[in-house]
Amino acid sequence: MTEYVVVSAVPGEARYVPEGLPVLLTGVGKTQAAVAMARWLAARDTSDLVVLNVGTTGALRDGLSGIYLPSSVINHDLNAEAIRAIGLDPQEELPVDGGDGTVLASGDVFVADPAVRDRLAERAHLVDMEAYGVVYACREFGVPVKVVKHVSDSADDAAFDWPAMVDASAKVLGEWLTQFVRSAS
Repeated sequence: MTEYVVVSAVPGEARYVPEGLPVLLTGVGKTQAAVAMARWLAARDTSDLVVLNVGTTGALRDGLSGIYLPSSVINHDLNAEAIRAIGLDPQEELPVDGGDGTVLASGDVFVADPAVRDRLAERAHLVDMEAYGVVYACREFGVPVKVVKHVSDSADDAAFDWPAMVDASAKVLGEWLTQFVRSAS
Protein backbone atom coordinates (compact mmCIF):
# COMPACT_ATOMS: atom_id res chain seq x y z
CA MET A 1 0.00 0.00 0.00
CA THR A 2 1.36 3.40 -0.98
CA GLU A 3 2.35 5.72 1.84
CA TYR A 4 2.69 9.47 1.44
CA VAL A 5 4.61 12.21 3.15
CA VAL A 6 3.79 15.86 2.53
CA VAL A 7 6.87 18.06 2.34
CA SER A 8 6.62 21.84 2.69
CA ALA A 9 9.06 24.59 3.58
CA VAL A 10 7.15 26.31 6.37
CA PRO A 11 4.14 25.57 8.59
CA GLY A 12 1.91 28.05 6.77
CA GLU A 13 2.15 26.07 3.53
CA ALA A 14 1.12 22.84 5.30
CA ARG A 15 -1.62 24.34 7.48
CA TYR A 16 -4.48 22.49 5.71
CA VAL A 17 -2.86 19.11 5.08
CA PRO A 18 -5.53 16.46 5.71
CA GLU A 19 -5.32 14.74 9.06
CA GLY A 20 -3.42 11.47 8.97
CA LEU A 21 -0.84 12.54 6.37
CA PRO A 22 2.64 12.94 7.83
CA VAL A 23 4.26 16.34 7.21
CA LEU A 24 7.93 17.20 6.92
CA LEU A 25 8.85 20.87 7.21
CA THR A 26 12.22 21.57 5.60
CA GLY A 27 12.87 25.25 6.16
CA VAL A 28 13.53 27.73 3.38
CA GLY A 29 15.98 27.12 0.52
CA LYS A 30 17.41 24.23 -1.48
CA THR A 31 20.08 23.21 1.02
CA GLN A 32 17.73 23.02 3.99
CA ALA A 33 15.18 21.17 1.86
CA ALA A 34 17.71 18.63 0.56
CA VAL A 35 19.20 17.94 4.00
CA ALA A 36 15.82 17.64 5.75
CA MET A 37 14.47 15.36 3.01
CA ALA A 38 17.58 13.15 2.95
CA ARG A 39 17.64 12.87 6.75
CA TRP A 40 13.96 11.92 6.80
CA LEU A 41 14.32 9.35 3.99
CA ALA A 42 17.43 7.78 5.55
CA ALA A 43 15.54 7.03 8.77
CA ARG A 44 12.82 4.80 7.30
CA ASP A 45 11.78 2.11 4.85
CA THR A 46 10.95 3.95 1.63
CA SER A 47 9.83 1.00 -0.49
CA ASP A 48 6.15 2.10 -0.71
CA LEU A 49 6.66 5.83 -0.22
CA VAL A 50 5.66 8.73 -2.48
CA VAL A 51 6.78 12.23 -1.53
CA LEU A 52 4.31 15.06 -2.16
CA ASN A 53 6.22 18.36 -2.22
CA VAL A 54 3.50 21.01 -1.82
CA GLY A 55 3.94 24.74 -1.49
CA THR A 56 3.65 28.18 -2.95
CA THR A 57 5.25 29.41 -6.14
CA GLY A 58 5.76 32.64 -7.98
CA ALA A 59 4.48 32.96 -11.55
CA LEU A 60 7.26 33.95 -13.92
CA ARG A 61 4.85 34.62 -16.77
CA ASP A 62 1.69 36.68 -16.84
CA GLY A 63 -1.60 34.80 -16.68
CA LEU A 64 -0.42 31.84 -14.61
CA SER A 65 -2.56 31.06 -11.59
CA GLY A 66 -3.81 28.05 -9.66
CA ILE A 67 -2.15 24.68 -9.12
CA TYR A 68 0.69 23.22 -11.21
CA LEU A 69 2.49 19.88 -11.16
CA PRO A 70 5.85 20.69 -12.80
CA SER A 71 7.48 18.15 -15.10
CA SER A 72 10.97 19.40 -14.29
CA VAL A 73 12.82 21.55 -11.79
CA ILE A 74 15.79 23.74 -12.67
CA ASN A 75 18.46 24.78 -10.19
CA HIS A 76 18.40 28.40 -11.35
CA ASP A 77 21.09 29.98 -9.23
CA LEU A 78 23.85 27.59 -10.22
CA ASN A 79 26.54 28.58 -12.72
CA ALA A 80 25.92 25.50 -14.87
CA GLU A 81 27.89 26.76 -17.89
CA ALA A 82 31.07 27.18 -15.85
CA ILE A 83 30.67 23.73 -14.30
CA ARG A 84 30.20 22.18 -17.75
CA ALA A 85 33.25 24.13 -18.99
CA ILE A 86 35.44 22.28 -16.49
CA GLY A 87 34.06 18.93 -17.62
CA LEU A 88 31.47 18.23 -14.92
CA ASP A 89 27.72 17.67 -15.12
CA PRO A 90 25.90 20.33 -13.07
CA GLN A 91 22.60 18.38 -13.13
CA GLU A 92 20.79 21.70 -13.23
CA GLU A 93 17.52 20.22 -14.53
CA LEU A 94 15.78 17.23 -12.97
CA PRO A 95 12.71 15.52 -14.46
CA VAL A 96 9.62 14.94 -12.34
CA ASP A 97 7.33 12.09 -13.44
CA GLY A 98 3.63 12.75 -13.88
CA GLY A 99 3.93 16.49 -14.35
CA ASP A 100 1.80 18.83 -16.41
CA GLY A 101 4.56 20.16 -18.67
CA THR A 102 5.46 23.21 -16.63
CA VAL A 103 9.03 23.97 -15.59
CA LEU A 104 9.82 25.16 -12.07
CA ALA A 105 12.96 27.23 -11.44
CA SER A 106 14.17 26.53 -7.92
CA GLY A 107 16.83 28.51 -6.12
CA ASP A 108 17.95 30.20 -2.95
CA VAL A 109 17.22 33.63 -4.39
CA PHE A 110 13.87 35.11 -3.31
CA VAL A 111 12.66 36.42 -6.66
CA ALA A 112 11.02 39.84 -6.34
CA ASP A 113 12.95 41.73 -9.04
CA PRO A 114 11.17 42.09 -12.41
CA ALA A 115 14.51 41.78 -14.28
CA VAL A 116 15.32 38.48 -12.55
CA ARG A 117 11.74 37.33 -13.19
CA ASP A 118 12.04 38.09 -16.91
CA ARG A 119 15.39 36.26 -17.17
CA LEU A 120 14.00 33.17 -15.42
CA ALA A 121 10.82 33.27 -17.53
CA GLU A 122 12.96 32.44 -20.58
CA ARG A 123 13.54 28.95 -19.10
CA ALA A 124 10.68 28.32 -16.67
CA HIS A 125 7.06 29.04 -15.85
CA LEU A 126 7.28 29.15 -12.05
CA VAL A 127 9.80 29.79 -9.28
CA ASP A 128 10.25 28.49 -5.72
CA MET A 129 13.07 27.95 -3.26
CA GLU A 130 12.92 24.25 -2.23
CA ALA A 131 11.66 21.86 -4.91
CA TYR A 132 15.05 21.19 -6.50
CA GLY A 133 16.49 20.09 -3.15
CA VAL A 134 13.51 17.82 -2.42
CA VAL A 135 13.55 16.26 -5.90
CA TYR A 136 17.32 15.77 -5.81
CA ALA A 137 17.18 13.97 -2.43
CA CYS A 138 14.26 11.78 -3.54
CA ARG A 139 16.10 10.86 -6.74
CA GLU A 140 19.20 9.86 -4.76
CA PHE A 141 17.05 7.59 -2.55
CA GLY A 142 15.03 6.19 -5.49
CA VAL A 143 11.77 7.57 -4.07
CA PRO A 144 9.02 8.89 -6.37
CA VAL A 145 8.07 12.53 -5.87
CA LYS A 146 5.26 14.79 -7.05
CA VAL A 147 5.77 18.54 -6.96
CA VAL A 148 2.51 20.44 -6.41
CA LYS A 149 2.71 24.23 -6.39
CA HIS A 150 0.06 26.93 -6.04
CA VAL A 151 0.74 30.38 -7.48
CA SER A 152 0.82 32.86 -4.60
CA ASP A 153 2.38 35.84 -6.36
CA SER A 154 3.90 37.12 -9.58
CA ALA A 155 7.59 36.93 -8.54
CA ASP A 156 7.99 40.70 -8.69
CA ASP A 157 7.35 43.44 -6.13
CA ALA A 158 4.13 41.59 -5.23
CA ALA A 159 6.24 38.70 -3.89
CA PHE A 160 6.75 40.68 -0.68
CA ASP A 161 3.02 40.17 -0.04
CA TRP A 162 3.71 36.42 0.29
CA PRO A 163 3.02 36.30 4.05
CA ALA A 164 -0.50 37.57 3.40
CA MET A 165 -1.04 35.16 0.48
CA VAL A 166 0.29 31.89 1.88
CA ASP A 167 -2.90 30.95 3.75
CA ALA A 168 -5.05 31.15 0.60
CA SER A 169 -2.55 28.96 -1.24
CA ALA A 170 -2.37 26.50 1.67
CA LYS A 171 -6.16 26.06 1.56
CA VAL A 172 -6.08 25.21 -2.14
CA LEU A 173 -3.17 22.81 -1.60
CA GLY A 174 -5.04 21.14 1.27
CA GLU A 175 -8.06 20.63 -1.01
CA TRP A 176 -5.79 19.18 -3.73
CA LEU A 177 -4.24 16.76 -1.20
CA THR A 178 -7.68 15.66 0.02
CA GLN A 179 -8.79 14.89 -3.55
CA PHE A 180 -5.50 13.21 -4.44
CA VAL A 181 -5.51 10.88 -1.42
CA ARG A 182 -9.19 10.09 -1.93
CA SER A 183 -8.66 9.19 -5.60
CA ALA A 184 -5.54 7.14 -4.82
CA SER A 185 -7.31 4.91 -2.29
